[in-house]
Amino acid sequence: MLKFLLIVAIFAVTVYAVTRLLQQRGPGGRPQVQRRRPQPPPRVMGPDDDEDFLRDLERKRRHPERPEDPDA
Repeated sequence: MLKFLLIVAIFAVTVYAVTRLLQQRGPGGRPQVQRRRPQPPPRVMGPDDDEDFLRDLERKRRHPERPEDPDA
């Protein structure tokens, strides 16, 4: 019984390996080239997306005579 299970296991591994090989080779027997989708370029973040910048800009707009540095 143990020999039979060993033969079945070896047969299953062989069938699996052959199936994987055929899937990788693709139609026509040539290896398939997996094409990667092009990545979109990184999004450029402008200063208008920065909350601190917008807050400081609004403060400068309302009070243009105040210096930037409160200690100066």
